[in-house]
Amino acid sequence: MKILIADDDALSRRLLEKTLERAGYEVTAVENGKQALEQLCKLDGPRLALLDWVMPELDGPSVCRAVRTRSEQTYVYMVLLTSKGSKEETVLGLESGADDYLTKPFNAEELRARLRVGERILLLEDRLVEARENMRFRATHDPLTSLLNRGAVMDLLARELHRAHREKKSTAILLGDVDHFKRVNDTMGHVVGDEVLIEIANRLLGAVRSYDFVGRYGGEEFIVVLNNCDPNFAPARAEAIRRSISNRAILSAKGSLPLTMSFGVLLSGEWGLRSVEEMLHEVDIALYEAKAAGRDCLRIAKPPAKAEPPPSPLPESVRLRH
Repeated sequence: MKILIADDDALSRRLLEKTLERAGYEVTAVENGKQALEQLCKLDGPRLALLDWVMPELDGPSVCRAVRTRSEQTYVYMVLLTSKGSKEETVLGLESGADDYLTKPFNAEELRARLRVGERILLLEDRLVEARENMRFRATHDPLTSLLNRGAVMDLLARELHRAHREKKSTAILLGDVDHFKRVNDTMGHVVGDEVLIEIANRLLGAVRSYDFVGRYGGEEFIVVLNNCDPNFAPARAEAIRRSISNRAILSAKGSLPLTMSFGVLLSGEWGLRSVEEMLHEVDIALYEAKAAGRDCLRIAKPPAKAEPPPSPLPESVRLRH
């Protein structure tokens, strides 16, 4: 594990460095508080730190306070080192954000024991972060395909539609359905059906850019959102996504399965600012049109044409002449 030593006394710094290297740590040693803060704020910086109380630039408590203000940073376990041993100093050091406190001169074995405590706390912190991320992933992703689930897609799409409208750009929404998927489940079984859905999810992800997003809308329906999509190229991009499914059979445990998908497509720039529900309703209608047209194709949702205004009535003098 990486550990930082910050001490302006060269002899003390060197002795600590040797002690910790023998204990198996990867040591970074600096001589003032400013350098310590720079090291601790790096993305791959040390997670353990021994900070002398009195240092140039920034003292130990100031370094602790500065590190604790960086909420996005992974947790750093910090130990203050000082020759002062009063209760008031101890309280002040701990309130600054330090995790532990050692009075000089200290015993090397005691130092190693306290650092092992720090390592256990960091391990627990990492496990908590991992558990939280796993819970967040499960709440926003489909358990079978690992794509975004319907709720997460709706949320992201609402933000994207507002952004596109504000910036006068267009977002393409594709709603796709696997053709004759019920036949796969009925003849091959649900295990093969799951294999098919997973492979389709992977192909859809592979057919879009890193800043587009793909979700499982429900059952065998998938939604693809193409951000900042030029309306002139959107149909060709949608067609390429459709072909990524139909051009190559899907290999399953029971053999090769040629499958196709039908898509409804909507370009948000043609519809103005509407709710997500309205947009999805319109693209769903386009999907049904693709199904009715024989499947394995796409249809683009078009807003209704504006009605022509009625002709203005002729003046009375003109009507009388007729």
